[in-house]
Amino acid sequence: MNEGMNRVNDEEGRKGGRNEEAPSMNEFLKIALEEARAGIEKDDGGPFGAVIVRNGVVISQAHNEVLRRNDPTAHAEILAIREASAILGRYDLSDCEIYSTSEPCPMCFAAIFWARIRRLVYGTTREDVAGIGFDDSLIYEVIRGEAEAEQLVLVNVDREGCREVLEEWERRPGRRVY
Repeated sequence: MNEGMNRVNDEEGRKGGRNEEAPSMNEFLKIALEEARAGIEKDDGGPFGAVIVRNGVVISQAHNEVLRRNDPTAHAEILAIREASAILGRYDLSDCEIYSTSEPCPMCFAAIFWARIRRLVYGTTREDVAGIGFDDSLIYEVIRGEAEAEQLVLVNVDREGCREVLEEWERRPGRRVY
């Protein structure tokens, strides 16, 4: 298990694990499923939906729109986070939860992390979605430094020159770290 991430399956949740079943949980996952189905019907993208909830109230909901927008980042979780942030007027969603029809891909997981969302509820696993063609195992292998195939060439140039902008930002009075 990755550090900083606790996985609890349905059985453990019912036995009093960290991820207790709340009566509203299924209600929010149903909304995410409706979003996923709407996306399928419109041919907007993959079969994924997400809902952001704050204090038991739906703040935003979205489905995958990669094909509609011609945007590889238009995943349901990303779109739901963008909308929730716009509605709430802040990037910090630490008082929110996200419900997703599937375990988020690495990009979406990173966005959930950066939004500071502390609870992620999901339906299908990464193995389930890999089975229908949405296989992100290579990304996990690249992150762990275990990838054999090279899909992306990383070239690090002019580090010192680029560090100057980091130093400028670090010297800036009143800078806001997020």
